Amino acid sequence: MALAPLPPPFPVTSRSNRRDRHFRLAPATSPRRRLVNLPTPSAAGREVDAFTKYSGYLFELGASEAESPTEYDISKIASVYRKKPLIVLRRLFQIGTTFGRWFALRYLDKVRERSDLMFEVRAAELRDILVQLGPAYIKIAQAISSRPDLIPPSYLDELSLLQDRIAPFSTEEAFNTIEKELGLPIEELFSEISPYPVAAASLGQVYQARLRSGGQVVAVKVQRPGVQAAISLDILILRYLAGLIRRAGKFNTDLQAVVDEWASSLFR
Repeated sequence: MALAPLPPPFPVTSRSNRRDRHFRLAPATSPRRRLVNLPTPSAAGREVDAFTKYSGYLFELGASEAESPTEYDISKIASVYRKKPLIVLRRLFQIGTTFGRWFALRYLDKVRERSDLMFEVRAAELRDILVQLGPAYIKIAQAISSRPDLIPPSYLDELSLLQDRIAPFSTEEAFNTIEKELGLPIEELFSEISPYPVAAASLGQVYQARLRSGGQVVAVKVQRPGVQAAISLDILILRYLAGLIRRAGKFNTDLQAVVDEWASSLFR
């Protein structure tokens, strides 16, 4: 787990633990926020977010396989998935059929001369597809949404929602992750913790809590389950497709190098 500070002037409170790759602890920016009594994990909700529901099969990877390198290394990623060809094929099929259906609907709209009527509907559908496919595609959409010169306003509006409106994953799963990686029950770690995340993003979500030892109010940041496996696999696929597109379109730009640069930034 990478420990990263919240904005200054708050110092970081961290635990030196090699296993803590999905969990980080930092002082909260809003100590006056009202905290609630500590809930048990069983009462914390069993909601399933769209990514888990649609791409949760990626979680079947073993712990050592799902844990991608902390630094971007395409050769190491390829070596992991070379042993999992069925997972790669399943993901390729899922991505192809998902986007294929959307492009087919766009084509039918054009044939039926109702493209303008369905424009906003298709934009919303595209946003849902990106959320289902997971963090790598959300990150791409977030980058594109800052370029109004590249996409139409309706798509810009929908993709902009991906900046701060990502559905959280199960709180029960988040609490289980905290307990597993810190090696203690939630009630021994915190005297209070919010029963639902106070913020959620494509890579993880944040809870506010009060440390049982010392009473300090902290932000507890938990990484989404399966996110490392999903990002690594999708980068591998995107890099492969970039090579095909470059050869087919005879582009002068090294598209694979573009993917590598973006992936390095994402891993950091």
